[in-house]
Amino acid sequence: MGESNAPFSVEVSSEAWRAEADRWIAESLAGRDVVVVGTRQPRVRPWSTQLVVEVAGPSGAARYWFKANCRAQSFEPALQARLATLLPGDVDAPIAADPSRGWMLTADRGATLADRHDPAAEDWSRVIDEWARVQRSLAGRSAEVLGAGVPDCSPGTVPARFAELLGLVLALPTGHPSAPDAATAASLVAAADRVALAAEALDEGGLPATLQHGDLHPGNVFASDDASDGLRLFDFGDAQWAHPVEALLVPRAVMEYRGIDPEPVVAGFREAWADVARFDDAEWARLVAAAETTHAVNRAHTWWGCLAQATDDETAEWGEAVLRHLSRVLGRSGDS
Repeated sequence: MGESNAPFSVEVSSEAWRAEADRWIAESLAGRDVVVVGTRQPRVRPWSTQLVVEVAGPSGAARYWFKANCRAQSFEPALQARLATLLPGDVDAPIAADPSRGWMLTADRGATLADRHDPAAEDWSRVIDEWARVQRSLAGRSAEVLGAGVPDCSPGTVPARFAELLGLVLALPTGHPSAPDAATAASLVAAADRVALAAEALDEGGLPATLQHGDLHPGNVFASDDASDGLRLFDFGDAQWAHPVEALLVPRAVMEYRGIDPEPVVAGFREAWADVARFDDAEWARLVAAAETTHAVNRAHTWWGCLAQATDDETAEWGEAVLRHLSRVLGRSGDS
């Protein structure tokens, strides 16, 4: 099936697409001594969909997960395969992958950390500590990560991305959820210097660009009952090559929203990078403020790509996210 011009969610909800996906899944599992007994599609979004694949074999019933990504996030299968090679103890290799279509089949690893219990500060610390270790391992390996198709959103690229996004939102028709009013448009235009200064501060801050997960939380890591087994990371569709502190911002916002003090978790992240660059509290606050500005631009970029194949109804539901995140360069809140 060639590339479709239909909205992503419409395409992946069609009988023809489902039949092709089911056929690919069966072919990918050939030789594993299992038979597919059923698939179901629990969720469709403008950016991705999943199929739960139930199988039977000599060892009993088992489950696999199929994921299909929109064009903007179709790099995920190649990235997960690359990470599984670079970090085999932290990321599982896909059972099968078709990067040209953004398709991936993975084994079921059981419950996530969030499935096991309501995440507490200790769980967030485990996740952040694990990701800081991954970031340290990948820093300096940009060619390998970017070669998988991950967007380069490192600080030096952000001012140009801001200008591009600003041009796009200013050109949106009146009534689009991300079309700014006149006052917001003027403020965004005037914010270009702020964005440039933030990018410069991060470039000069001493920490190297590395992989930014994009949606780091306890629901996106598998965890066994034995904490010594470590965590297995997944869901890399929002990933970017960016400043390491940007990876801390979504977790911090979620913790604050849920009434968890993020400061001990932040302190652990700071310590993980202390041998590369150590900051006093005032310097750290300035670094985080700069990262919040670049992250606002990079997060808006993610949302623009996620909604590029959306239906009109989906745009009405999620379309405000681009402007909401881009407006955070003005100091406005919102990090979901």
